[in-house]
Amino acid sequence: MQSAKQKISDMASTAKEKMVICQAKADEKAEQAMARTKEEKEIAHQRRKAKEAEAKMNMHMAKAAHAEDKLMTKQSHYHVGHGPHVLQHGPIPAPAPVMGHGYGHNHTGVTSVPPPVTSVPPPVYPPTGHHQAFPPTGHRNNYGNDLL
Repeated sequence: MQSAKQKISDMASTAKEKMVICQAKADEKAEQAMARTKEEKEIAHQRRKAKEAEAKMNMHMAKAAHAEDKLMTKQSHYHVGHGPHVLQHGPIPAPAPVMGHGYGHNHTGVTSVPPPVTSVPPPVYPPTGHHQAFPPTGHRNNYGNDLL
């Protein structure tokens, strides 16, 4: 039952997307008919492309919501006694990227948030041996480079 409901909902979302794209094309033709310069015609074209991209994004968001609804009804028997589920039909925030080279583990938990601006410059370490670019931390990863 839920698979059929999801398919019908997806078809409705796709039909809505096609309707919005058709309307954007008609708007573009009307704007280009009124345009006097080549730049105005290009602006109308770019507006149409933006409307199409937004319609496609909305369609994909709706399809994701339909798949989520199907999944929640499938798994609802696992959550007996926990009250009604409130489904969130919005964009899922992406996890913050982690700074580093991608090898090993990030022990400090530092994210890509820039450090606060201070008036005091960071300390300068004297060059020691072949590790001139890194402060002496005493901790090495598998590749022999000091971790920050």
